[in-house]
Amino acid sequence: MKHIPRKRFGQHFLTDTGILDAIVRAIDPRPDEILVEIGPGMGAMTDPVVERCERLTVIELDRDLAARLRRRPELNVVESDVLKVDFRALAESLGAAPGSSRRLRVIGNLPYNISSPILFHLQDAVDLIEDQHFMLQKEVVDRMAAAPGSKDYGRLSVMLQWRQEVESLIDVPPECFDPPPRVDSAVVRVVPKAVAPALDAALLGELVTVAFSQRRKVLRNTLGRWLEGREGVPDFDLQRRAEEVPVADYIALAAALSPRR
Repeated sequence: MKHIPRKRFGQHFLTDTGILDAIVRAIDPRPDEILVEIGPGMGAMTDPVVERCERLTVIELDRDLAARLRRRPELNVVESDVLKVDFRALAESLGAAPGSSRRLRVIGNLPYNISSPILFHLQDAVDLIEDQHFMLQKEVVDRMAAAPGSKDYGRLSVMLQWRQEVESLIDVPPECFDPPPRVDSAVVRVVPKAVAPALDAALLGELVTVAFSQRRKVLRNTLGRWLEGREGVPDFDLQRRAEEVPVADYIALAAALSPRR
C-alpha cells in the first residue's frame, strides 16, 4: 500500500536516483561501521546504504513506516521522536566508544521544521560520533557553514563550528522530492574536531546568544554589558558586530571565562 506523506512529520521523500547515488558516494558506508539513519521514510537512502554496510539502525517516528521497516531483518528499528533518543546510550549499546574507531556515523533526510534542534541534540554525544551527513533546507546549510562577515553567519554557525567542521556538499532542487518542498535543499557533512577546545559549552552558548541578540549593534552594547563585572575577561574588540567575529575569537573568550577544572 502506498504511503501518503504526512505533513505533521515534515515528510518529503527523495526520489531522484542521481542525487541518491551522489549522497551515498559522499557517505561511503563500509561493512562493520555503526551507521544510524534518522527518518528513513520509504527507504530511498536506506536501501543503497544497507547494501554496503550490511546492518543499519534507523530512527523513525511514523508508526506505519516503522512497522514496515521492522519486516527487514538487516534493520534495527528505533520507533521514536529523534529529539527523545539518548544518542549516548544508543551509541554505547551499538558498541561505539569515545576516541576509538568504533563511533556512530549518522545520516538522514531531516525534517526541516526541527533540523536545528536535532543538530544541537546530537552535540550531546559528539565524542561518540565519527561524522554526520544530512539533507537539510539549503538556507540552514548555508547558515551552518557560513564564514564571518557573511549575512548567513550567526549563532548556528558558531555553535556548530566551535566543535565541528561543516561542509556543504550537494545542492538539491525541490523537484527531486515527492512531494516537492517549497524550498531548496542541500546535503551537508559535519565532522567533529579531533580535539575539543577546553571551555564550558553552556557558557559559550550563553555568550553567543547575547552577542547575536542585536546583530546590527556593535558588541559594546550587548556583549559588553554581559561581560561587566566578570573576572578574567581578556582583551576582546567590542567595537565589532557579532557577525564580524571569527569562531576562534568566541572560543578564546569563552575559554578565558570558563571555570578552571
